[in-house]
Amino acid sequence: MAAPSMKERQACWGARDLYWRCLDDNAEDAARCQKLRSSFEASCPQQWIKYFDKRRDYLKFKEKFEAGEFQSSPSTENS
Repeated sequence: MAAPSMKERQACWGARDLYWRCLDDNAEDAARCQKLRSSFEASCPQQWIKYFDKRRDYLKFKEKFEAGEFQSSPSTENS
């Protein structure tokens, strides 16, 4: 597989950003963002989609963790 051109990369990143913004605006309701998800999948290589999906999950976890929304479980508190 050839590396994506600059235009292809920009199209992919733009589609990703629109999809992520839709998820943010709709409380992570993927059903409301299906058209943007399809555009994202059509614009990006499959490996990139996997990476971006994992990246978003990590960033959302990190955001909640830093905001103090996660607490340690009772089994780890006594360790």
